[in-house]
Amino acid sequence: MTKKYLLQAIDAVGGQSQLADALNIKQGHVGMWVHRDKKAPPAEYVLKIEEITGISRHKLRPDVFGDDQEED
Repeated sequence: MTKKYLLQAIDAVGGQSQLADALNIKQGHVGMWVHRDKKAPPAEYVLKIEEITGISRHKLRPDVFGDDQEED
């Protein structure tokens, strides 16, 4: 995953706090995904992020869900 798609997801919902609220987690977790974790967001949150933002699971975690068939 490139951070690009995680940042797009964060922007789509209005910020880290809003994404955290939608996922029922603390904002610090989202911040850690942005600044530290190379494989973020964790796979357990990807489907919900896809549902609320429309950003493909394949773009968020291609290592788990495979590459997206569509190019940007």
